[in-house]
Amino acid sequence: MDLSFGSEYEDFRNEVRQFVEANKDKQPGGGAGSSDGISWQKKLIEHGYAARTIPKEYGGFGAEPDIIKSRIIAEEFGRVQMNTGLGGQGISMLTPVLLEVGTEEQKQQFVRPTIHGEMVWCQGYSEPGAGSDLASLTTRAELDGDEWVINGQKIWTSTAHLADWIFCLVRTEPDAPKHQGISFLLFKMDTPGIEIRPLVDMTMNANFNEVFFTDVRVPKDQIVGKRGEGWQVANAILGYERGSLAPPDAAQSRLNGLIDLMQRETINGERLMDNPHYRERLMQIQGRVLAMRFNDMRLLSSRINKDQDAGISGMIVKLLGTELRHELEGLAIDIMGEIGLSFHGNPYTRGGGSWQYQYMYFLGLIIGGGTNQIQRNIISERGLGMPREPKAVVKAQ
Repeated sequence: MDLSFGSEYEDFRNEVRQFVEANKDKQPGGGAGSSDGISWQKKLIEHGYAARTIPKEYGGFGAEPDIIKSRIIAEEFGRVQMNTGLGGQGISMLTPVLLEVGTEEQKQQFVRPTIHGEMVWCQGYSEPGAGSDLASLTTRAELDGDEWVINGQKIWTSTAHLADWIFCLVRTEPDAPKHQGISFLLFKMDTPGIEIRPLVDMTMNANFNEVFFTDVRVPKDQIVGKRGEGWQVANAILGYERGSLAPPDAAQSRLNGLIDLMQRETINGERLMDNPHYRERLMQIQGRVLAMRFNDMRLLSSRINKDQDAGISGMIVKLLGTELRHELEGLAIDIMGEIGLSFHGNPYTRGGGSWQYQYMYFLGLIIGGGTNQIQRNIISERGLGMPREPKAVVKAQ
């Protein structure tokens, strides 16, 4: 049985592998907004390894969708833990939705600088009283002539302290049912009236923020979709968000790094890879990574073939992916023994402390982006057709 992809794809794999070998020592250390990160992103787009299927007129590579080529790129980059380019809310979440429902003017204005890393975005969704029940949000926007006037608060706003722009859910029809009175606005983060207060999380970094709006004035045409119909846009964004929080390609890259670590670390002169207990834990995680990768191919296929229903396949990515990454990073910490407890500048850390950082970061993502408990409800009710969770009834005294 011949399971190869054929000569066309093998030639493509050789092309990708040559790029990886020529550039693996030139990878940037910077992230969103850094000059080396932006230069690397542009290089990847130029060769078709990032923004591959985004049309050229919007700054992408312009290739036709191809599941196998996407898989080959992921495999070859993951083989050497290659930097796959910039991500974040703007690239992973807003851009595909703008390409689907944005106006031509919005596509021209926002897609190119976003995917090239020149425009950093944050997401204004959660509020102190509207987290899992997002549609209960109270941040309001009132139309005053040609401008929206926004007042309210958002919380858990990732990268707000770094962002140039925000895509934000606001209530524009206070008397409408809660899912029908929401609009989706885009505006600059340096607009007068915006205050950002950092929130330090368990990684000891301010990955989240509180954001306060006081009479923030936004041009009325900076709205995606129709007024009062932003919930549909929000749901599309949430679908992309849940798929981007723990992508299987990144898990494969981290798995490769874990394997290298187990081949180097020893206890009493024995490699951890030769310890049956740790090797069994590794194989269990490896099997789950493979399952997520094949599930990702199913999702890629459904995006190309619009008649194919992804169904439950897309619903499980956030739930299983975040828990998988948390366990994967935790295994790395375990095999390092007492060194695994070191953090923040300790010279004995492995990988610059990335294993400890990612372990705590993904514990946060199990909660963020819709808690995994909520995600289980979504899977059971929408994916499996099970009865809705009963709501508590409070009797009047």
